[in-house]
Amino acid sequence: MNRATTSARPPGRPRSGINATVFAATLRTVHELGYARATVDRIAAAAGVAKTTIYRRWPSKGALVTDCLLDAFGPAPLEGAGRAEVIASAIRWAAAKIGEPGVGDAFAGVFSDAVSDPALREVLSSRLQEPYRRALGDALGEPDARVLLLIDVVVGTLLHRMGMTGRPMVDSDVGELVEMVVAHFA
Repeated sequence: MNRATTSARPPGRPRSGINATVFAATLRTVHELGYARATVDRIAAAAGVAKTTIYRRWPSKGALVTDCLLDAFGPAPLEGAGRAEVIASAIRWAAAKIGEPGVGDAFAGVFSDAVSDPALREVLSSRLQEPYRRALGDALGEPDARVLLLIDVVVGTLLHRMGMTGRPMVDSDVGELVEMVVAHFA
């Protein structure tokens, strides 16, 4: 067989879909075991990949979970004609995402780990918080400090409820949170 006419596929197992597989296994493992017990070994086993496959892509569990959360959240749908509508859509979107199985637990866990891990704090700040802060700041025309306060109020409230009840905030409470935040920030 002439080598020049064969495909240029690299040797070994194809990589397509590995991130999606690992992210799904991460959220499933966190949902089933909790963040602290969701080790890289357990995530790798749930994904059906070697632990080295994970460590080649992510240097730590925190970095993996951060990228998993970025994938789970995707771009912020900042929709609406006015400031109040943009803020309301962002809050409802964040509440819905945090309510997805494993997402709220992963979010709370990685934030908790970041308290004592400056490197993880930097990863969270630059990879997770910064893109959403920029998008919200651009949509609202607000300075960074005010946007960060808005994010702190919303995310802090949503995660506090998850931590205290083990469940996401119910729709009626999300509605009240929207009203309170819009009254202050819009």
